[in-house]
Amino acid sequence: MDEPVYWYAVATVLLFVKMWATGLYQGFHRITKKTFKTPEDARMAGTEPAQEELPQVQQASKAWSNDLENIPIFLGLGVAYVLVGASSGLAVWLFMIFTAARYCHTLCYLAKLQPWRTVSYGVGLLCMIVMSIQIVLALS
Repeated sequence: MDEPVYWYAVATVLLFVKMWATGLYQGFHRITKKTFKTPEDARMAGTEPAQEELPQVQQASKAWSNDLENIPIFLGLGVAYVLVGASSGLAVWLFMIFTAARYCHTLCYLAKLQPWRTVSYGVGLLCMIVMSIQIVLALS
């Protein structure tokens, strides 16, 4: 199927799964190491609250924050892209490459891989720039 709305929906679900997995990654490390910063979580686990988050949780939190700066913008642009009837042929590429770039970005964040984290961020940003141009062209 080559309709932009189809690929937008696929990208949206895949991005949700990625963010959910990031949360599960944090929970896995907190639970397996019984290390909780939040007092009520520590109490539930029968431990004292930690002074700081585990390094793995901190990295995942940074990746999550970066997602919150980028994914909502993509979702908004994607809706506009579909509504204005921007290039159908580019939609699959822009939506799927952005999604793949966000997956790579998170994996590189967790593994502390530079410059690949920055490269994957840049690829995602480039997709949003091209989406923006395509939206403006469809409006003219």
